[in-house]
Amino acid sequence: MTSIGVAVIGAGMAGRAHAAGYRSAGTVFGLDRPDVRLVAIADVTTSLAEDARRRYGFERAEADWRALLDAGDVDAVSVVVANQLHREMAEALLAAGKHVLCEKPLAHTVADGEAMAAAAVRTDRVAAVGFTYRWSPAVSAIRGELTAGNLGDVVHFNGHGWYDYAADPRTPWTWRYRGGPGTGVLADTGSHLLDLAEYLCGPMVSISGGAFTTVIDRRPVPAGPTTGHTRGELTGEYAVVENEDVATFTARFAGGALGTFSLSRVAHGLPNGLAFEVFGTGGSAAFDLQRPGEFTFSDPAPRAAVNGHRRVFVGPAHLAGGLPMDAPGQGHGVADLFTYQARSFVDQIAGVKELPPCATFEEGVRVLKLVEAVIASARAG
Repeated sequence: MTSIGVAVIGAGMAGRAHAAGYRSAGTVFGLDRPDVRLVAIADVTTSLAEDARRRYGFERAEADWRALLDAGDVDAVSVVVANQLHREMAEALLAAGKHVLCEKPLAHTVADGEAMAAAAVRTDRVAAVGFTYRWSPAVSAIRGELTAGNLGDVVHFNGHGWYDYAADPRTPWTWRYRGGPGTGVLADTGSHLLDLAEYLCGPMVSISGGAFTTVIDRRPVPAGPTTGHTRGELTGEYAVVENEDVATFTARFAGGALGTFSLSRVAHGLPNGLAFEVFGTGGSAAFDLQRPGEFTFSDPAPRAAVNGHRRVFVGPAHLAGGLPMDAPGQGHGVADLFTYQARSFVDQIAGVKELPPCATFEEGVRVLKLVEAVIASARAG
């Protein structure tokens, strides 16, 4: 392959992140890869599609995603729209011979996710899920230390996803507030935390103590299309919020470790508060997305008088070739993670195996089943 043509369905907040990721994908890691051709942005709101096309240098904008199915210049597509639309698009794209990178959560239900995974098995196309935080160099470094046994046996994983995007009652009603219990913060941003927990500590075997609460039970209806969590003109009407603002639960991992989890989309003052701590019999590590260029680590190596949690700055030792200024302590942000993810996705398509692969549809189904288990725990008490 000399080049890979890419397209993005969805020109909102996350869709733009995918578009920017593809635009930068060729600038990181090796140059012995096919070129990435920026072909199309599709969105039913044509003004958004055209805006994203111009900003990120794509060749054309499409009002209907189905135009991509027969497009001979499109090899791979990111699906970045409301969860309930994922199945139809992914199945149609795979059947048309396209490689697919689908945003998390993979689907609105386990049944839809399983159907998507089955569709992927029937093709030879790459079918990946956007668990973007796997691409954090800090997370990768912590996983490496755990895999090497440098923290001993994992005893406790504590994770939280605290966000304030829904804390203001004036934030308009969108698809994020539709669906039953478990489809709110748990599935939306909690899917990232569930994936990271198993990515680091192995599979969970039981979930208990699930609890949900909805703090703001109705929201104003927007007068027009919205992107991300932005405000806009309102109709004066209100719609009922059908899912949870806050979710908590505990889990047990196959290796015996205990997991404690807390999620909120009404956590005042925390725009992107994803963080976790891992405690083992021989050390510990922690990461906070608000400080993405570093992580903390402790083990018995330093002298007792100066031992404790120490700050480690991300650099070439953790993701060589993945930063424009590839030197220790230069840092990076969440947008860079979309670049790494896009690079891995197109590398898989090209058969290049230097980077770890993206999460599979089967792994996406796994997270949906974990969400379902938390829902069952909350219902059963």
